Amino acid sequence: MTDPRLSKIKLLAMDIDGTLTDGAMIFYGNEQVKSFNVYDGLGIRLAANFGLRIAWVTGNVSESVSRRAATLGVKDVYQGARFKSKALIEIARRYNLDREEIAYIGDDINDLPAFDHAGFSFAVANAVEEVRSRADAITRLAGGRGAVREAIETILKAQGTWDDAVQSFIEELAVEEEKKKGPEAVA
Repeated sequence: MTDPRLSKIKLLAMDIDGTLTDGAMIFYGNEQVKSFNVYDGLGIRLAANFGLRIAWVTGNVSESVSRRAATLGVKDVYQGARFKSKALIEIARRYNLDREEIAYIGDDINDLPAFDHAGFSFAVANAVEEVRSRADAITRLAGGRGAVREAIETILKAQGTWDDAVQSFIEELAVEEEKKKGPEAVA
C-alpha cells in the first residue's frame, strides 16, 4: 500500500555522501573524487522531467558534486551546508513549499534535523540505526547503489506518473537520435 503523503511531494532533497554516493571519499591530488550511480542519475533526470524538483544538500564541498549536478541539471545544490535543515527551510521559502510537499533522503545522524522539515523521510538501506528508526520508509538499496532512484520511483509511482515519465524519456531519446542523424536522413 502506498503512503498517501507521497502524492503531495513536489521536492526531493537529499544528502550526498552515503546517500547519492557510497560514502567513500577518494582524494586525487587536491580534488575529492566521488562515485555516482547511473541509476540514481537517470532517476533524477526522470524526476526533473516530470515536475519533481531535486535538491542536493551536503556538508562537504567538492567540485565532483558541482560537475555531477550540472550534468544532471540539478540547480539547487547546497555545499558546505553544515545545518541541512537551514537549507531545506531556504528551499521551501524559495519555492513556496509546505513541509508536506518536501521529502528528504539521508543516511547519517546529521540528516535527522532535515527529517524534521520534511513531510516524508527516506533512509537508505545502509543508514545508521538512528536514521532508519526515524524514517518513514527505508529503501531496499544502499546509498550510492540506486537508493535515490528507488525513492524517486516510489514518489512518482504514488503520484501515478512513473509510467508516463519512463515513456516520455524514451520518446526524448528517440527525438535526440533523429536529430543526430541530421536533415539528410529525413528525406
